[in-house]
Amino acid sequence: MTGTFVATVAWIDPIGRSLREGFFMFWETLWPLILGFGLSGVVQSFVSRDALQRKLGNHGVVATARASAYGMVSSSCSYAASAMSKSLFVKGADFVSTLVFMFASTNLVVELGVILVVLMGWQFAASEFIGGAIMIALLATSAGLWFRGREIEAARATLISQSPTLSTSAHATHDHLDQHDGSPTMSDEPSSERSSTGARSLRSPSGWANAATYTMADLTMLRKEMVVGYGIAGFLATLVPTRWWNVVFLHGHGFWTSVENVVVGPFIAIISFVCSVGNVPLAAALWHGGISFGGVVSFIFADLIAFPLLLIYRRYYGTKMMVKMLAIFWVVMAAAGLLTEGLFTAAHLVPQTRSTQVVAAHFSWNYTTYLNLVFLVLFGFIYWVYRHRARFGGGDGYAIDPVCGMQVEIAHAPAVLEHEGSAVYFCSDHCRDRFKSGSNGTHVHAAPSSSGANTEVIDPICGMTVDPATAHHSSRRDDVQYYFCSQGCVERFDRESMAHHHET
Repeated sequence: MTGTFVATVAWIDPIGRSLREGFFMFWETLWPLILGFGLSGVVQSFVSRDALQRKLGNHGVVATARASAYGMVSSSCSYAASAMSKSLFVKGADFVSTLVFMFASTNLVVELGVILVVLMGWQFAASEFIGGAIMIALLATSAGLWFRGREIEAARATLISQSPTLSTSAHATHDHLDQHDGSPTMSDEPSSERSSTGARSLRSPSGWANAATYTMADLTMLRKEMVVGYGIAGFLATLVPTRWWNVVFLHGHGFWTSVENVVVGPFIAIISFVCSVGNVPLAAALWHGGISFGGVVSFIFADLIAFPLLLIYRRYYGTKMMVKMLAIFWVVMAAAGLLTEGLFTAAHLVPQTRSTQVVAAHFSWNYTTYLNLVFLVLFGFIYWVYRHRARFGGGDGYAIDPVCGMQVEIAHAPAVLEHEGSAVYFCSDHCRDRFKSGSNGTHVHAAPSSSGANTEVIDPICGMTVDPATAHHSSRRDDVQYYFCSQGCVERFDRESMAHHHET
């Protein structure tokens, strides 16, 4: 009996230490997470992107810069980025430019840089943007030579046949723009709330409400990646012995050590299944384990070749194109890591010391704790604005993906599904397919069962969970009862239902 107890304790203790390490990694980066996602929400809400989208017709220097800028203001998870890239391609954008957009939207983003500064140091944050620019230049050059001709047009034709809603949406969007003399619009906001460039004015209450919604939606969308990322990082930092890392990452071979490390970095990203912000704590654990500076850079860049995404590329573009994308992505990620390490080494900016632990696994009253408390209050305010966005006029022109919670701009939704007479918008085909299969357990527009039992349903406008038994706002259409979180969502639902009726 005693032996069994000792064995159980011996088994539980390492797990407890790993979970504690993962939690304190999260605690160390809590305020940067809130700051980063908050800034990202502001950028996504106030920066106009329509004009950029219409100018992705080639992959020259100017178009590549536009695609990078569009990606930076469309900060998103890797799944949403791949879906948006696909939708831009279907709507006529150059294939290489859409890949540039995808790379920029997951790597050249503010929240990633802020977390890198706190968890790993400013050198890694600088390497993200410098190396990201190098990687995008390499991608635009090499992919432009490899992806062209009939193969690209065949892929576009296949996607259009598979996504008729996207094709229709593209024509509708262009027609809408033509009716407005080409001026980009994102909603029906009063002109006083928009600047001459088409971007929202910073004095727009609806703009700030949408910024809060973007912040909450991005956090909701990436919560699983972050939990998995911090969890795996905790286990790697505490349970994997140094001798194992010495086998995986070469040491003492000069230039060839750097080459091997930047090649192995993306491989670890493929098998880790973690993407977007979730791979930063993993990168910290790898750096602690001995990977080179360039290896860390290539690993962070490689969130776009995690295994689930490779399966998505295969479904979008076919097996042959997926293999070619994997090959070119891997090469440019490794090359960018190697070149970035060379630049930082020449400038004597590569950190020369590695701490014995990734973070201190205990609470203390330091600047991190105080900043976390301040930003938790800020987060509470952001959440309040998000919950009451209809009061500020937010939500027009947007929908909430009912699967992942991401805020989707209706005019550019990567996936649309007709469900019970209404359009449901998704950030990606991945979420649409999960919704169709019911694997996420969400059933939008569901009414209470005939037995009278109360079941939670989803507000079809904003995606919030609503209890029919206590909901104060509802509307009936086509013999289906819909429930809403606020009167603003009811009014928008009625407007869209009326517009849908006139169209049909």
